[in-house]
Amino acid sequence: MNQRSGSNDLLLVIDFQNVYMPGQEWACPSLPEAVKNTRRILEAENSMNRSLDILFTKYLASEDPAGTWRVYNEEYRSINEDSFLCDIVKDLKPFAEKHPTAVKSTYSSMKSDQVLKAAQGKERLILTGVVAECCILSTMMEAIDLGYQVVYLYDCIAGQTPENEAAIRKIAESFAPMHTLVMSSDEYLKSR
Repeated sequence: MNQRSGSNDLLLVIDFQNVYMPGQEWACPSLPEAVKNTRRILEAENSMNRSLDILFTKYLASEDPAGTWRVYNEEYRSINEDSFLCDIVKDLKPFAEKHPTAVKSTYSSMKSDQVLKAAQGKERLILTGVVAECCILSTMMEAIDLGYQVVYLYDCIAGQTPENEAAIRKIAESFAPMHTLVMSSDEYLKSR
């Protein structure tokens, strides 16, 4: 496995918002596990004073959405306007308060100018977050097209179902080792 670490990495903590927690309308069953594993990485980076750049993202509906995003935002207006549902989950909130948060209004994080700026000069983007089959997949594919190697931390990513998570992991694995590295949070921490 070709593994590099350090300042050439950007950890993207994508859309860990309350609406995806168990019991919420868009619940992702493995979200608590993905949050726990992502938190371990954030704690390790913090305790070791590592140089990993960290950027959180969260989805907020655009005031002037394009095309089908108008329909999407109208359909989910009650969720989009609920500040609790749109907020970062409580177990990651202390970290989100210490690191920048980019707001996005599409699936791909790479559509955010703030994400693109943070990614400048980086070789690898480390992906954690939700939802595997939309925001994570879109971010991964666009990052690959922009020339980044993507580290897909499968136990830090939650989807709507275990089957969807497995399908997206398989897609990520199909791009390895050139464009992607697929690993667990433990494997990633050992590589640091």
